[in-house]
Amino acid sequence: METYSITDVGMVREMNQDYVFCYDNPVGNLSNLFLVADGMGGHQAGDYASRCCVETVANCTKNSKAKSPISILEEAIQEGNMAVFRQAENDPSLYGMGTTLVAATVVGSELFVANIGDSRAYLIHKDRIKQITEDHSWVEEMVRLGELEREEARTHRNKNVITRAIGTSALVQADFFEVTVKEGDILLMCTDGLTNMLEDEDICEIIKQKHTVIDMGKELVRAANANGGKDNIGIVLVQI
Repeated sequence: METYSITDVGMVREMNQDYVFCYDNPVGNLSNLFLVADGMGGHQAGDYASRCCVETVANCTKNSKAKSPISILEEAIQEGNMAVFRQAENDPSLYGMGTTLVAATVVGSELFVANIGDSRAYLIHKDRIKQITEDHSWVEEMVRLGELEREEARTHRNKNVITRAIGTSALVQADFFEVTVKEGDILLMCTDGLTNMLEDEDICEIIKQKHTVIDMGKELVRAANANGGKDNIGIVLVQI
């Protein structure tokens, strides 16, 4: 397994509110753990939310007594949510903060993914890219209901309105996915600072052209910034 993670402030924002965790050795009862979060909130709040969530999830995973990957991730996500929620309640300067989260672990030939918000996980198999997660966003719900075309959703004024986030309520519901992976497959986890700047096909083409996950990650950031870099960019790449 080869892994690489990178965050970048982009070309417009002054503060980086994306936070990632990339560890390909055991974390508690998991063989590995990968996390990507995109914080939201004014001033320092978004930065704090993403960091607090990721650090809490990683620490809870390390100490979890649960055995199944889904149980471990679910427990850790609820702990991460409560940590952010309590801080927002107790500190007026952090009121209203929250964060997206996408979490993943690879166990043998099985990939387990959890997500909340619109940060995404993709699987690239040979020359095909497939989005594993489903965005928790207003535009995605409109697309699913048939009230908005996919192409319209990319440029809609409400495209950044998310319908689910870590830290905005005492309980949160994550979606879970299990996917069989093969040798050579690549897992891409990223914030919308990447996917709002690059089409899925462009992302796949960049990954196909590069030979290492380090080169893939750096080129994805460069391309997103070249297209405007309107938001922070957070990326984790895992080559099976």
